[in-house]
Amino acid sequence: MTGITEGYDVHGRTLVDRDGDKLGKVDEVYEDGNSGRPEWALITSGLFGSKKTFVPLAGAQPDGEDLRIPIEKAQMKDAPHIEADGELSEPEERQLLEHYGVPYTTAGSTTATGTPTPAPAGGDVSGRETDDAMTRSEEELHVGTRQVETGRARLRKYVVTEMVTRTVPVQHEEVRIEREPITDANRDAATDGPGISDEEHEVVLHADEAVVEKSIVPKERVRLGTETVAGEQEVSEEVRRERIETDGVDDARSR
Repeated sequence: MTGITEGYDVHGRTLVDRDGDKLGKVDEVYEDGNSGRPEWALITSGLFGSKKTFVPLAGAQPDGEDLRIPIEKAQMKDAPHIEADGELSEPEERQLLEHYGVPYTTAGSTTATGTPTPAPAGGDVSGRETDDAMTRSEEELHVGTRQVETGRARLRKYVVTEMVTRTVPVQHEEVRIEREPITDANRDAATDGPGISDEEHEVVLHADEAVVEKSIVPKERVRLGTETVAGEQEVSEEVRRERIETDGVDDARSR
């Protein structure tokens, strides 16, 4: 296979046809029993990769990250259905080679010796031998959905500071002079001591002082959740349709 070295990894690559149209992803590679070189690729295509088809790797050429093979997409679509059981039997391989137009020999096994021959433009590739009827085909659009990431939301907690003012009642003591006349009731206390002397009395005054104490109090729990909102999305895609025209017929009509 010109263009592919022994160390070239075919697995997982996208195959394109000779015109650059995407064929599918390489799911498995079937090697030749004698040379051990990659000979067939089992590719996945269709909606959600539901269809598996064998395509020949003969003549494959690297095309950037993809791998280009010299066949047409229509040939792959009409390829015989072969079960992917890990090994191709000689009749199965011969059937595939005949479909893709790859020359082969039978020296011990059916082995490709050339590159695929693309189907002629406008030809009917529905089988090796066709009758006098022509098959008209068209592509149908199958639409599904898949989940993709559209964005991310996150919670972030940070600390802010604000000034809070509260009013608290307070009290304080003030000095008040109280005078009382000498009476029989207080005379003994009033005359207890020297008649005339120096003397000093002291009163301790008290006042309330506002104090602040802070405590941490949990207030609420916050989390992120998701909800599914149903809607509709319009999608458009080109589909191909074959038309059949008649030539040399009086009542010429086309479909």
